[in-house]
Amino acid sequence: MTPALLRLEGVQAGYGDLIAVRDVSLEVRRGEIVALVGSNGAGKTTTLRAICGLVPLRGGRVELDGVSITGRPPSAVVAGGIAHVPEGRQLFPTMTVLENLELGARTAESRARRAETLARVVELFPRLGERRRQLAGTLSGGEQQMVAIGRALMARPRLLMLDEPSLGLAPVVVGSIFANLTAINRDGLTILLVEQNVLRALRLSHRAYVLENGAVTLTGPSATLLADERIRRAYLGR
Repeated sequence: MTPALLRLEGVQAGYGDLIAVRDVSLEVRRGEIVALVGSNGAGKTTTLRAICGLVPLRGGRVELDGVSITGRPPSAVVAGGIAHVPEGRQLFPTMTVLENLELGARTAESRARRAETLARVVELFPRLGERRRQLAGTLSGGEQQMVAIGRALMARPRLLMLDEPSLGLAPVVVGSIFANLTAINRDGLTILLVEQNVLRALRLSHRAYVLENGAVTLTGPSATLLADERIRRAYLGR
């Protein structure tokens, strides 16, 4: 079996007195696309933020490639090889597309290979090459999502985490972005995906975890979960 690149063991996290993630254990193996699905408020976003060091852990452990990154600041997590595409993109709207992309090259290695990585990002998202001098705030929602993903790729991560990449986008745009994620994974990049569109998430991913009330309630190969009556009733309306 392929070893785990990312492993969470009994992770607990929250905000103030609110515990949003109560007991999350999961693993993402090298080369996989793993989906984390569930209803709004289930703790999916908090789980990603806890991995990144943006939300302090109340308990449990996070490992990257067998090494604990529990409690490390976000800058150290990025330096270790994790890139996070947050919900809502969080671009700098008054900076150009190119400037936003270049900000993603934060480590010494990624800065040294910035031109090479930028060429690959533009190959994946040709629209960004056409819009490189345009202010990010003037782009469409789909184009902004491309910039957000491209910015994360500029860090040359080992693990790409995406939070709701389809949110607010037209179906045709979502299809294009998910096709790009397949190509990125084919290049060898491991992906952890949080996605509101459960059907698309399960069709894209190799394995998935279902999160309810801050804890994992179901896991397995995505094809198996797609056929599971509980999933079909709860999330697919069938």
